[in-house]
Amino acid sequence: MRRSGRVARASVRGSGARAPAGVAALLLALLCASCGESVELPDLFVVQRTGAGPKLTVVVNEGGAVHCDGGPTRQLSDAQLVQARGLQEELQSASTKHLTLAPRSGSVFGYYVRDAEGTVRFSDNSAGQPSVLRHLAYFVLEVQQRVCHAAG
Repeated sequence: MRRSGRVARASVRGSGARAPAGVAALLLALLCASCGESVELPDLFVVQRTGAGPKLTVVVNEGGAVHCDGGPTRQLSDAQLVQARGLQEELQSASTKHLTLAPRSGSVFGYYVRDAEGTVRFSDNSAGQPSVLRHLAYFVLEVQQRVCHAAG
């Protein structure tokens, strides 16, 4: 009987020793948060647009943060973030296949899209492009003009 009592006491002492360590970890986490440390969210997608005018790179992350051409972080509106997440979901079928659609004569812009599933290459006038690619091209233009405040 005594032996089981000792185990119980040892386990109580052991859990008591863990409590301060847990509290210390919590305090450290709070301290880091107050120091400006932030958690990086994964990218929904990266789009590189080439063609008429300067090259454009737009990076959109899961939290709605946007970087245009490596510039300062901008924030999508809630509606734009919902749109971006929808585009990313619709792109999965094309990106897992690494879809590449050739440009036709008269193409103005070419697009390269990378997400967690793969890549897609297309042009503004590629034949047979799914509607998500036209929606993505419009989304990129809208983000460029309204969020990044750059000429389109």
